[in-house]
Amino acid sequence: MEKILFTSESVSKGHPDKICDQISDAILDACLAQDPYSRVACECFITTNLLVIGGEITTEAHVDYETIARKVITDIGYTSDTLGIDGHHCNIKVVLDEQSPDIALGTDVKVGGAGDQGIMFGYACNETKEYMPLPITIAHKLMVQANKLRENGQFLWSRPDMKAQVTIDYTHPNKPLIDTVLMSVQHDPDYDEELFKDYIKNKIMKEVADEYCLNHDYKVLINPTGRFVIGGPQGDTGLTGRKIIIDTYGGIARHGGGAFSGKDPSKVDRSGAYMARYIAKNLVAAKLCDKAEIQLSYAIGIDEPISVYIDTFQTHKVSHDTLLKAIRNEFVLTPQGIIDTLDLLKPIYLQTACYGHFGRNDLHLPWEQLDKVETLKKYL
Repeated sequence: MEKILFTSESVSKGHPDKICDQISDAILDACLAQDPYSRVACECFITTNLLVIGGEITTEAHVDYETIARKVITDIGYTSDTLGIDGHHCNIKVVLDEQSPDIALGTDVKVGGAGDQGIMFGYACNETKEYMPLPITIAHKLMVQANKLRENGQFLWSRPDMKAQVTIDYTHPNKPLIDTVLMSVQHDPDYDEELFKDYIKNKIMKEVADEYCLNHDYKVLINPTGRFVIGGPQGDTGLTGRKIIIDTYGGIARHGGGAFSGKDPSKVDRSGAYMARYIAKNLVAAKLCDKAEIQLSYAIGIDEPISVYIDTFQTHKVSHDTLLKAIRNEFVLTPQGIIDTLDLLKPIYLQTACYGHFGRNDLHLPWEQLDKVETLKKYL
């Protein structure tokens, strides 16, 4: 019998794309901290010894973009050219403009229109305590554990750029197993390969598997090319918004294509996706279904969504009509309503730029709250 396998991946905060996401969101937070109605669409490009900050920002805030970027890079651990980039001395170019007045016509916060057209998806399932799919959950946990050990000095020879990929065996869906764990971890050139790999197997992979009461007899792959010294922006260029599947559900759910980082909440790419997750998670937690995927669609300048769609993958306990009625009655889906419901004008976004925007029970994010569960139970 052929196994039923599904794979998701995560990357560390030192991955070039994630450096860019963090800088974009750090700039967003700095703007919102001074001016909650800032309009921010900030994107970054990073490569060897060079960071470019571009996009459109309209704000009353006074922000030193270069200083923020250097702090993000050095806080990650990139303090020397030998590591991939030196945040203290790398070249930084700031190429920012103000938001187009044509866009501003339809998206003033007081008007509440959507900041662009687009489709957004939210997903939740009862597979983990985070209401997230197991493959992406384990992949994120591996990266969180590896980075924590690197930062506190216990993970010898490790450097900031890391990746994890987890394959789950769903052949017996009621008892999923880990089939394969792959980790690629940047390391010092003069490392002890055997001790390095043994540490990854026992202090990272095994401990995460134990946290979720999963098997240990999975296949292990560590740095399959045999060497990973050159990493970070020196090893590969980075761009804001290039890890959208890692940011969401690891590929199990559909994706509308819009990235999150560097965008203020008037952009429904971000706020709409957060609301869709909030709806899906509360529906599943209220036991109206075991899985839920929500799609919202918007038109620029129009406040109400063009469409609301739900797929429960045949796990619903009530009719689809009832589920849609619950969504329409209990959730405000205008951009302004989403911002108000989820309190999105606060500087909370940098913390989401790594290890996923969803299932983050450690961060107490507003779209992860289960405050609608009791209300939704009346639809059972």
